Amino acid sequence: MYKNDDKYIHNTDNTLICPAQVLFSRHCSPCDIKELLCSSSNIPRNTAILMVDPEGALVSIDPTMPTNTPNSLYKVIPLSLLNISTEKEDMFQNVLSQVAEQFSRAFRINELKTEVTNRLAMLEKRVELEGLKVVEIEKCKNDLKKLRDEMMSRAEGRVNCPCKYNFSDDGKKLTPRCDVPSYPKYTLSQETIEALKKPTFDVCHWEHNEMLSCLEYMYHDLGLVKEFNMNPITLKRWLLGIQENYRINPFHNFRHCFCVSQMMYGMIHLCNLQEKLTLTDLGILMTAAVCHDLDHSGYNNTYQINARTELAVRYNDISPLENHHCTVAFQILSLSIRQAIITLILATDMARHGEILDSFKHKVDNFDFTNEEHVTCLKMVLIKCCDISNEVWPTEVAEPWVDCLLEKYFMQSDKEESEGLPVAPFMDRDKVTKPTAQIGFIKFVLIPMFETVMKLFPQIEEIMVQPLRDSRDHYEELKQIDDAMTEKKKTENISLGGKKK
Repeated sequence: MYKNDDKYIHNTDNTLICPAQVLFSRHCSPCDIKELLCSSSNIPRNTAILMVDPEGALVSIDPTMPTNTPNSLYKVIPLSLLNISTEKEDMFQNVLSQVAEQFSRAFRINELKTEVTNRLAMLEKRVELEGLKVVEIEKCKNDLKKLRDEMMSRAEGRVNCPCKYNFSDDGKKLTPRCDVPSYPKYTLSQETIEALKKPTFDVCHWEHNEMLSCLEYMYHDLGLVKEFNMNPITLKRWLLGIQENYRINPFHNFRHCFCVSQMMYGMIHLCNLQEKLTLTDLGILMTAAVCHDLDHSGYNNTYQINARTELAVRYNDISPLENHHCTVAFQILSLSIRQAIITLILATDMARHGEILDSFKHKVDNFDFTNEEHVTCLKMVLIKCCDISNEVWPTEVAEPWVDCLLEKYFMQSDKEESEGLPVAPFMDRDKVTKPTAQIGFIKFVLIPMFETVMKLFPQIEEIMVQPLRDSRDHYEELKQIDDAMTEKKKTENISLGGKKK
């Protein structure tokens, strides 16, 4: 007997004569399911494993994995066996390559001799010509060195922001990976596919490879791969390049990139934007969401400007981080929609929040989807909504992100204090609590913006606006409890002071 929310999974491995049958609840964690699979496959507990379907595609080990039948067994593979198999395959490929190379050389030796002779003759002529330019090249190098030294001497006293890309990188252009992408193909269950389309999707328990596969699916599902004539392998390489250029920091990391991109994908479906916007507009929205925080150092624009970092100097104190995200994005991306994506990424600077929202408020009552200015304004507001949408999720999903945000704030305020820079009150670890950090932001930033979007798309009220109101009420209750506890401690301290007298 099993309950409606239980699942049977049929699996086997290389050591089992008969297939095993595993029963688990939808409420199990991925770790519990992995232990069940290890036990059923005679594999030691805590062994790292993969599971593949009969076609060799990886199956994500989590409660939403698709069920199977004894005729389509999943195979459980310990990673140690996978590594041994891979090493043997690599060795065999190397031997084949060497044999092929020897045959090729044996049959083409005379052709090679002729080719080498001709190329040597050409090189000799080029050396004669290029030799005349060496002196001029050396002179240019010396001039450039003097200019660089002069620029650095003028920049004395300016604090450097520890960014991956600085002035010395001007001559470099990042390119997408040229190797074949190595992250595995995951089989997404229909349940996961449907959940991806909702703004309430829980992103916390997904690994980076799974998030990459989900992003890849979103581009295919929206028809963007076909619209922009993308090679699927190129899409994989580009997504890997994006992941590698998000830093490891408390908040503005690759998981945040995925959160914002998934929220954008969810809003596209919730608001039926496929029927109202062009595929080009959808491509702009998704790509701007993916790229919007590339190479974020973890320190906001206020710090960049006050500390006179290289980014602030480079961009004249105008949205230095957002301009930097655009620069990095287009070092690994080349599209005709470049300017449109830049417009959206720059819109995520909170210093422009009031300006952008006011513009949208003037248009929303008579919104025209055929008006390019109206549509651009809508796209700017949509990416802003997705960028700061954490409180739309259920409390148990949203609160860990508040902890990450506070950690980011305190990391910056500590650095500002150590460098003698002004510290914003909402980042001061001695003054800020979780409720005080969230109440004002939800009441005066999130709710007004989402309620304005709700005028155009009423369907977001239940799924996005009401959770924000509930979150506001939740933190106000927490603040009342904190205030009561503080008042109680004050009363106790006064009473103790009176007794001592």
